[in-house]
Amino acid sequence: MIATEKRWRINRPDEQLVKKFVDELKISSISAKILVARGFTTVEAARAFLTIDEQTIHDPFEMYGMKEAVDRIQKAIQNREKILVYGDYDSDGITSTTVMKTVLQDLGADVSHMIPNRFIDGYGPSERLFKQAHEEGYQLIITVDNGIAGNHEVQVAKELGMDVIVTDHHEPGEILPPADVIIHPRHPAGNYPFGELAGVGVAFKVAHALYGKLPKHLLEIAAIGTVADLVPLLDENRYLVKAGLEALQHSTRPAIQALCKVAGVNQQEIDEETIGFGFAPRLNALGRLGDAAPGVDFLMAQNAAEAMTMASSLNEKNKERQAMVTSITEQAIAMIENDEEIGHSQVLVISGEGWNPGVVGIVASRLVEKYYRPTIILSIDVEKGVAKGSARSIEGFHMYKELAKNKDILPAFGGHPMAAGMTLAMEDIDELRYRLDQQARECLTEDALTPVLDIDIPLTLDEIDINAIEDVRKLAPFGTSFAKPVYAIEDTSIRSMKKIGANEDHIKLQIVSNNQELDVVGFHKGYLVDELTYGIQVFFAGDLQINEWNGRKKPQLLLQDARTDEWQLFDLRGIRQVARWLQTIPLEEVTFIAFREMTVNYYDSLIPQKIQSYSEDISNENCMPYVVLLDLPPNVRMLEQLLENVRPNRIYAHFYIPDSHYFDGMPTREQFVWYYTFLRKRRIFQLRQNLTELAKHKGWSRDMLIFMTQVFFELGFVTIDNGLAKIVDHPPKKELTSAKIYQQRAQQMALEQTLLYAPYKDLREWFDLRLNGQSVSEEEQ
Repeated sequence: MIATEKRWRINRPDEQLVKKFVDELKISSISAKILVARGFTTVEAARAFLTIDEQTIHDPFEMYGMKEAVDRIQKAIQNREKILVYGDYDSDGITSTTVMKTVLQDLGADVSHMIPNRFIDGYGPSERLFKQAHEEGYQLIITVDNGIAGNHEVQVAKELGMDVIVTDHHEPGEILPPADVIIHPRHPAGNYPFGELAGVGVAFKVAHALYGKLPKHLLEIAAIGTVADLVPLLDENRYLVKAGLEALQHSTRPAIQALCKVAGVNQQEIDEETIGFGFAPRLNALGRLGDAAPGVDFLMAQNAAEAMTMASSLNEKNKERQAMVTSITEQAIAMIENDEEIGHSQVLVISGEGWNPGVVGIVASRLVEKYYRPTIILSIDVEKGVAKGSARSIEGFHMYKELAKNKDILPAFGGHPMAAGMTLAMEDIDELRYRLDQQARECLTEDALTPVLDIDIPLTLDEIDINAIEDVRKLAPFGTSFAKPVYAIEDTSIRSMKKIGANEDHIKLQIVSNNQELDVVGFHKGYLVDELTYGIQVFFAGDLQINEWNGRKKPQLLLQDARTDEWQLFDLRGIRQVARWLQTIPLEEVTFIAFREMTVNYYDSLIPQKIQSYSEDISNENCMPYVVLLDLPPNVRMLEQLLENVRPNRIYAHFYIPDSHYFDGMPTREQFVWYYTFLRKRRIFQLRQNLTELAKHKGWSRDMLIFMTQVFFELGFVTIDNGLAKIVDHPPKKELTSAKIYQQRAQQMALEQTLLYAPYKDLREWFDLRLNGQSVSEEEQ
């Protein structure tokens, strides 16, 4: 049994609907399962999803206020008014600004852009920057990816005589800002058919309206912002990303080609993960560490050399951001591990002086991943006496609502169930931790504090091949509301496994089921070699990929987790060096058991915890779920009694024995006869002086001769006195097998054959019979 750290939640698609999709859509069973798992219930809806195209794009003038916005912008262009595009400092904001500025430049506008500094101005419209814009002669401000909550700042701009067009996608408040026009897909007075556009999607709609046609040259930029902002990849968003990815793969834009180089990406292989893990973090790094405005200049660069220089700068900023995140994460972990008040809290609230507020959200996410507890990371500004930070949560703990219960010490906060931001007085940090801990204990159960692995695509090995995996790519892009599938491969067994990598911290397996096989690779999961055994049914979860090597393609599973519900047998027999097997055992979950006192004495200094001597009182109450059987029991019944009492999840079989007789065997009757005849002829035999020579003469072992002598002594055939064996005249008539020492040797040899020298498969079957509660006859013992 593997004590997986996650609760597996396997959702099983309707098999009849899956078959219908396979037959009518001519897709693989894997693709059909994904569509069913994502909520498609009709062939028509699934077909429409698969064939999404430009027709998906809605008329931009369906959006409330679009005509008024276009009219005002065209007027500004005609009158040579100075236009300011005011963006946001994340990837969505940078790409939104790029889209809006591009269309305005193409139409001949006098346009510049401005992005607030996270550390100086904070998020959204800034009164300081709006006043600066007025001083610089701007007459029209167009916000992108922000502005819907900037009521006061927009009012200031209006009072200064500037016109303001707000384009945004964030949740509108009850009172909208007094802008000249508000372009929002969920405008309270509007009825736009799709309300989940990213900021860049809204800017793209304005560009569409201004150009009078779909601006396909901006699809690549729209795709980056849409993926980066984690909006649902449905409807228009899906088209923007799907078409945008194709555009990115063939883009001649210097910035895209430069990004590919610094990110180590093959441009023809750009996909949604390239954006999410390659492009977006580099663009985001600018705003996290300082000024994000150069990101727009980078995306709009016309010169390849200039773009490459700027891309290298982005890359360095990203490395700086990564190092900063690593450093703060390490400091936070040290606090959790070393401070009981922090570490034992159900909600981790951790603060540090001078931590960069731009990266604390990433740190919080890292800690949620490690500890699976709601986490708040705060940066303390000692001079101002305030702490500012970000929160990340888990299922069952609505972060915004729980923070709202503490308004008296949270003068500023906002967010949603899984994430939030806040500012508070530094002296209230401990109080916030205490309160949230109490709140969490009321709503978080033990199950809720165990991470969940949602698996929606259970598969069998015969469904997996190259064509099926390639067919799944037709369903891309994957993302929010159309998540990348997590596959479960059930009821397989392990054919081979080994640790790989320079530090042997990865694992490679070959799994089999019904004569089908599949390669499995797990990065940073080399420890599973010590947790998995052969001959058991194992469930594997992860992502299907195509591994191409030397022109040959093979399917493989990129391992995310592994689980088995069966007990496991780990074979440590014959490994005398304790250090070789001790490091493979989870010591905190193991009880070491010895049947013989001499074993306890022998291993006492070699094993770093107490060895339990066998007794009939050993049970689940005083024994860990895993047991190490250090030696062979004197008889099989003792081991059976232990198994009845303990029912271990894992058995580590070492079965050390200092005096094995198995390979010496039992002397034959002919050997007994010859030796007895030899003794009778001599009447007296010097054992100490002559036994070794006799053993060499006969080609027998000295131990065997000693054993036969002991049998004769016990049966009364000889006497032994001070090393002299004397024959007894008229001895009693007894069978050799009646000697207790003979019976003990026979029993010992049978025990060694059953437990110590049996093949792994036979030994597992022996344990299986007893652990599964089946009766065992004396012959089977």
